[in-house]
Amino acid sequence: MTDLHGALPPAFRMTGTSSFLDFLAAHDPSLLPGARAVPAGEVSAPHGTTIVALAFDGGVVMAGDRRATAGSMIASRTIEKVFPADEYSAVGIAGTAGLALELVRLFQLELEHYEKIEGSLLSLEGKANRLATMVRGSLGMAMQGLAVVPLFGGYDLDAGTGRIFSFDVTGGRYEEREHHAVGSGSVFARGSLKKLWRPGMGVPEAIRTAVHALVDAADDDSATGGPDTLRRIYPVVATVTASGYLRVPDADLADVCREVDALRQRTEGAGEPT
Repeated sequence: MTDLHGALPPAFRMTGTSSFLDFLAAHDPSLLPGARAVPAGEVSAPHGTTIVALAFDGGVVMAGDRRATAGSMIASRTIEKVFPADEYSAVGIAGTAGLALELVRLFQLELEHYEKIEGSLLSLEGKANRLATMVRGSLGMAMQGLAVVPLFGGYDLDAGTGRIFSFDVTGGRYEEREHHAVGSGSVFARGSLKKLWRPGMGVPEAIRTAVHALVDAADDDSATGGPDTLRRIYPVVATVTASGYLRVPDADLADVCREVDALRQRTEGAGEPT
């Protein structure tokens, strides 16, 4: 019998697959989030909301507020919900915060693994399909109240344009036109985006529109946190263009938030009697 003491497990010695999830399933399926047993009973886990995304002339903007809630309590004021999936795409998370963050890390590994094995980037639509498969794999947890609903967007190198994809807890994948929002404040954010979005927007206007939508959502949804100038906590906002993923600095967002506040004051003041 061959002594395999100290040797790598068989999954590490097999011909490589372009899917990190497939590799993980062959090596140790228990490491996949959807394969874990969830104990009975209710869990008061922190939840994150709200994420908005919109297309502009040359790419997409994705933005998320910084609040996480656990029931009626604020669990965190500084959670980050928007991340680079790879160089040309971004993913935002709403739902059970811990599982959502794990999903993002696995998705980032999935795309990095594919690029290393295949020597090229996965297409934007292929990335959306991989993310849909991952969401579907966690359906069991979603049925027990631990749902994760991502929002995905990026720059399509083949089409030369920005695209946005939404998902449901069953793994359904839908391409959105112009703009979209997910999370508890999404209804209010979508109403804001419908009024403010227009074709041919440039980067500054698109960023301002995304922040404005989050501020409008925070105005009506207690689980969505607006910009906190006292603590200098601002939304996470990122653009994805032909130049790649770029996070907007907080210093720039402070100026944008002041512009949004000034615009809201003018709008509300216009309806007051003289």
